[in-house]
Amino acid sequence: MHQQSYRLTEKDAIEIWLRYWGGEFQHHIAASYGVNPGRVNEVIKRKRLVGSETIALSMRRDH
Repeated sequence: MHQQSYRLTEKDAIEIWLRYWGGEFQHHIAASYGVNPGRVNEVIKRKRLVGSETIALSMRRDH
């Protein structure tokens, strides 16, 4: 039986941006969500969950 893959949410994508900007490797971020590193790369390359970068940037400025 095929196990359903985890689908990244906007909240996940925001956290991905923050972790990526903090210097964490994409494959480490992907492993923590149990997804293929390509899914994290799609967020970083602005192919998925596009608005998440703007939200993450505003959160980063607030801290």
